[in-house]
Amino acid sequence: MNKKVISALLCGAMVLGTVSPVMAAGAAEGKTFAIVTKAAGNPYNEKEAQGFKEIIEAEGGTAIIKHPETATADAQISVIQSLISQQVDGICIAGNDENALQAALEDAMNEGIKVSCLDAKVNPDSRMTFVNQAGVTEIGEALMDAVLDISGGEGQWAIVSATSQATNQNAWIEAMKEVMKDDKYSKLELVEVAYGDDEPQKSTDVTQALLQTYPDLKVICASTTVGIASAAKVLQDNGSSCKLTGLGLPSEMSEYIGDDDAHSCPYMFLWNPEDVGRLGAYTSIALVNEEITGAVGDKFTAGDLGDYEVTEASDGGTEVILGSPFKFDPSNIEEWKDVY
Repeated sequence: MNKKVISALLCGAMVLGTVSPVMAAGAAEGKTFAIVTKAAGNPYNEKEAQGFKEIIEAEGGTAIIKHPETATADAQISVIQSLISQQVDGICIAGNDENALQAALEDAMNEGIKVSCLDAKVNPDSRMTFVNQAGVTEIGEALMDAVLDISGGEGQWAIVSATSQATNQNAWIEAMKEVMKDDKYSKLELVEVAYGDDEPQKSTDVTQALLQTYPDLKVICASTTVGIASAAKVLQDNGSSCKLTGLGLPSEMSEYIGDDDAHSCPYMFLWNPEDVGRLGAYTSIALVNEEITGAVGDKFTAGDLGDYEVTEASDGGTEVILGSPFKFDPSNIEEWKDVY
């Protein structure tokens, strides 16, 4: 399946009323662009960085990939300071903390570096715009409807998240809680939000603790790709009656996807992380070339991904939304497990 088809399925091109500026070939030539992920050893982060690097180099630029050693703000601050000293043209960062990076990112912008974020946002004062993989409300609705469906409409359920400071995770969880206020979710009881810190072993440990603490637990919703893979193995290895849904990589979750008792996860959701990185690259290029400023209403073309418009984000800043979450289930997991 080619990249255009992947982008069409997972993202959907935005239909705009006016023509967006089209980047000239070699739009990044002679410039240096950095992507800063949350931490090393995270397959999702690696796919994002791969997509970012692909576009920057295809447009003639130099791509710098930085995977901090730990998923902390302090680790990212050290990386940002290093990039400032290297005088890069653009930084695109997945924030480990919404507010703690502000001073470092403001220093970068004061040096003329165009700063954007992707995947997990930093606060509006720390960025020019945010490349959002999907709308927060849409993710919250998709996950809550999955919990409702898989649980049979009632019972105890829990969340396995990344870190307690992860802005994207927290936004999705808050969206889920808001959706839960609807009467149709009234028989569902959220018993705990557990944090696996995007570490496989800790995510395994918190899943096991949930099962021990809540023997009647019906569903775990893991809003992180590391967490869902760890939880899936725990549930399936133990033959648990508790089921799983959330956000996961098809390549890591294919053996757990199924609608029978032998599989722990009936279905899950995600987007293409490489496309998140690609859109992050196109956004960085557009900012550096001053085709956009990050203001509401700015428009640009992101190669095969299509045309995009900068819109207002819920935190008062701006964002560019890649598309809606895509459902992976037994009917399509074999097709997608070799893609990413």
